[in-house]
Order: sequence, then structure tokens, then C-alpha cells
Amino acid sequence: MRSRRTAAVAVLLLAPLALAGCTSAKKGPSGGAGSGSGSGAVSQGTNPLQNPDGTKPGLAPVTADADKKAGRDLIVQVRTADPGPKTGYDRDQFGPAWTDNVDGVPMGHNNCGTRDDVLARDGKGVERKDGSACVVTAMTIWDPYTGKTVQWTKQQPSKIQIDHVMPLSYDWQQGASQWEKAKRVQIANDPLNLIPADGSQNASKGDAGPASWLPANTEIRCSYAIRWAQVSLKYQLPVTPADKKTMLALCGG
Repeated sequence: MRSRRTAAVAVLLLAPLALAGCTSAKKGPSGGAGSGSGSGAVSQGTNPLQNPDGTKPGLAPVTADADKKAGRDLIVQVRTADPGPKTGYDRDQFGPAWTDNVDGVPMGHNNCGTRDDVLARDGKGVERKDGSACVVTAMTIWDPYTGKTVQWTKQQPSKIQIDHVMPLSYDWQQGASQWEKAKRVQIANDPLNLIPADGSQNASKGDAGPASWLPANTEIRCSYAIRWAQVSLKYQLPVTPADKKTMLALCGG
């Protein structure tokens, strides 16, 4: 009888440890989607390798060696070219800001502006203007460029801005100046090329490539390089040699 009591006590003592082990075992693979919505947590983005069309939220860190290699394999395919002149560049060359009147990209012609589409894509607890199915007025959002969770409202619009991963001026200098305007409207409104991020980060970036500017959050930099490659390859736009070298290095190359 004594041995049975001892065994029973041992089981009770081990039970909490087993439960703790189950909790840690539920962590997802490295670089995958962030915290699940079931807990009410804010999503910390999606591995760009699992989001080739940009319709899933944000950017998650890419940390697994296999994912970094897959990122390098993608970046290797990117062409390089020295930038052309900025002569003739104007934001209007890429169509009205955040137009819904765009063909050939996800979320186009859905009766909502691109900015609101992207905020709703990445935000949690999204609130909209009374009477509108589109206009985002408040949300909680995880900013990949700083690694911080932000409470955003429309009264502070510049707190979160929409970054063109490949800036439009950069696109212009790398060949978009020769495109038909419809294609320029596409890259300006393609969710693959758009990340809601800290306003000061977006302002400091300007039209710089990865060799000149990177997000403050070092954990996101390989993901950022992969997203650059995805946009570059989709639109057959080259990057500068220095930018490609940096992109490879960010993913361990």
C-alpha cells in the first residue's frame, strides 16, 4: 500500500511539469505567423516566404536556417543595375494615392482604398468610421520595423504610415520610368509592397535601398530583404549591386 501511495504522490507532483512542457511545445516553427488570435494577442506578422502575394499580415522574423537559405535563393535571382536619373519623378506618376482603381493586384476594385485595406490586413481590433465598411479609425498593430505594439487612431495618422518596401522613387530610377502608368499604379498599391510601420521609421527611410537604410528592429531584417526580393522579382525591377549584396548578407549570405 505504501508503494501505491508513493506512486500517486509522484504523479501529482509531475502533472504541473507535464502541463508546462505542453505549453512550450505549442510554439510554432521559427519565422511563422505570430501570436494566435485565439488569445487576443496582436499578430506579429507572417513569414514572407509563406506570404508571396502580401495578403497576410505584416512581416515575421525569419530565423530558421532553412528559411534563411530559401531567402538567399530568392535574393540570388534578383537582377542588379545602377540607378538611372530621378529626372521626371513625381508621385502622381504612380496614380492617385491609395486608389482602389487598380488592376492585377489583390484587394484592387474591392471598393476600399489601399491604405485602409492594408491597415485592416495588419491591425487587430479594427474600428471603422460610422457608416463605412472601409475607413479604419482605430486599431492595435504590431510594427515590424520597431518590434513594438502600437495603439493607433486616425487622430494621430502619422504615428503609423504605409511604407512602400521598394520606394516609388527607387522604382522610377530602376526602370519604372519606362513603364506604362497602369503598371506603376500596380506597384504603388500592391499589398506585397506595403507595410504599415512606425511613422518616424518610414520618414527616415525616404527612398533608400537596404544598403543605406534598414529597420531598427534587427530581428526583421532578413524578412525585409526577402520582401524586397519578392517585389523586385514580381515587377522585374533590378536593385543596385550594393543593395543586393546587403540583402544577401542580411539572410546570412
